[in-house]
Amino acid sequence: MGLWSFVKDAGKSLFGAAEAAEPDADTLKKEVQDLGLDASGLDISVDGDKVKVTGDAVSQEVKEKIILAVGNVEGVAAVEDEVTGGDPVFHTVEKGDTLWAIASKTLGNGSRYTDIFEANKPMLSDPDKIYPGQVLRIPQD
Repeated sequence: MGLWSFVKDAGKSLFGAAEAAEPDADTLKKEVQDLGLDASGLDISVDGDKVKVTGDAVSQEVKEKIILAVGNVEGVAAVEDEVTGGDPVFHTVEKGDTLWAIASKTLGNGSRYTDIFEANKPMLSDPDKIYPGQVLRIPQD
């Protein structure tokens, strides 16, 4: 359980360019569903730019992916995790980062970039499509 910070202006836009709104719980639940993540047993609520996820996740992996799915949305500054299970390991992408560099730094071996890519599907569609401010899940052995 914890509070995870995200870059409020760097996430996926779920709104039209003219709308600079903070996402609501229904919009975030739809994003999770559209990504094919099983949110059964979880509740997602929004208070301003903070999202709260509570309940029992199907698995630790799904818990971590849902935190990222709702956190990496434009307008979200933090996700409060009150879901059972261990604390995830995340990495915030910096300008100039590549998955190879992130894997070298966090996993000790750049060739393990595919592990990070796989751990972040379906939010990542291509290993070369990451952006500064994006938060990625770092798989633990």
